[in-house]
Amino acid sequence: MEIHLPSLPMLKILSYLDAYNLLQAAQVNKNWNALASSDVLWRKLCQRRWHYCDMVTLQLQGKETWKQFFIYRIWQEHAKTRAKPEDFTYKEIPVECGFYGYACYISGHGLTRNGQGKSVICMVSSKNTISTWDIHKSVITWVSPVQPASINLLTTLPDMHIAVTVDIQSTIKLWDCHNREALATNNLESPCKSLKAVISKDGPIVLVGDTLGNLYIFRIPDLHLISTVNVFPYGFDEIDCSPQKKWVLLSKNYPHILPKVFYMSSLLRTSEFSAPVSTILEFSLCQGAFWTPRREDRITLMSRSGFPQITKFETFDMKLEGIGNKVAVQGKLIASFFLPYYEESPNWIGVSDKDVIVCSTHFFLLLFTINGLHLQTFQYCPETIVRLCVDPVHVIVTCNNGSLDVYAWEERSLLLRKCYRLQNKRPLPLYGFINNLLCDDVSIVQLMRDGHGPYSLIAYALNICS
Repeated sequence: MEIHLPSLPMLKILSYLDAYNLLQAAQVNKNWNALASSDVLWRKLCQRRWHYCDMVTLQLQGKETWKQFFIYRIWQEHAKTRAKPEDFTYKEIPVECGFYGYACYISGHGLTRNGQGKSVICMVSSKNTISTWDIHKSVITWVSPVQPASINLLTTLPDMHIAVTVDIQSTIKLWDCHNREALATNNLESPCKSLKAVISKDGPIVLVGDTLGNLYIFRIPDLHLISTVNVFPYGFDEIDCSPQKKWVLLSKNYPHILPKVFYMSSLLRTSEFSAPVSTILEFSLCQGAFWTPRREDRITLMSRSGFPQITKFETFDMKLEGIGNKVAVQGKLIASFFLPYYEESPNWIGVSDKDVIVCSTHFFLLLFTINGLHLQTFQYCPETIVRLCVDPVHVIVTCNNGSLDVYAWEERSLLLRKCYRLQNKRPLPLYGFINNLLCDDVSIVQLMRDGHGPYSLIAYALNICS
């Protein structure tokens, strides 16, 4: 005889389970299956893991329930981990790019409505245009009209198939990469130095920094100016937003300019705040910053200083506090350490959702806890590391010969395991360099330049079946 507990207490109990145990609970009987498949439970799991989940997300991915979405996204996330080198198709696509060679994904996670894998890259051309390329088909899918001035910055919103460009005349343009003409245009009075498009809780926005240290926020899709704030006396190098876009960090690698973290809502809802809410992090010469994936309030910063150079890591937790009728931000230092001496200082940094710092020198891939406990070392010699890409699932290393090493984070430990190597069929020339390293669920792309010659997209497209 089956005993049926009341639904609400059962849902409360089931809400403490992870996805694996929730699937196990669904096997008990029909009643448990119905409760354990509840959209309420699975949506919370999706939000906990990816933050951005809403009904639009569900519709875009062609799924009917949050359980279906969760299972499919996990499968997609780990597709590269389960793959073998022979599961990838090597593609070399000659492209014409400007000196900076900008490239960004403009397809959200490589997913489409019918679940087939697809990656689309947006590129800046030396002919004052932007274009999109289907990586799996190796074809150009859209080209903008020739612009009156050279484009020097590009950012994209892949989930919306939108690109934003800034040219040398400080003209900002928004494109949906389907229409011939730009959807919206705006201008800055000073040259643009940094650019970032994100989807905030208040909708999609563009953050722009100029050479005078001002931060501008524009609304998408009309590029209406929401707010302006002067952050530094000089232009800042980086705009780094937290996973749910609650915080935005602005930094410059300069001795007397310390990073600032702003509460995003105070920049967007100007009628609710008398002034932008921010705090200064006591950390000079910021060389790199990385928000902890799947956590909203934790950021790790890296600096290099002295001769020989000493590398320092510090991790802060951001906290919003109410003081009377006002809101204040505090950045609490929770961990700090100096990197032990290596022949070369780290060039690249990333952080896992388990608070593991991964950094690369020319010859080593290194793992530490945020408190400095050394966990793992992968040595590269005679090869050297020239690029590093870190996400919540994978770490991808580019070597100086153009080959790629794919690592995966272990599910139940803090360590990495090496999955496989993807060989570059055309070795990197002596004076060539890798300008970009990008990856989504179904492709890995490098933008390679042959010395003073043209650029090429070197792509590895994963052949998967839904």
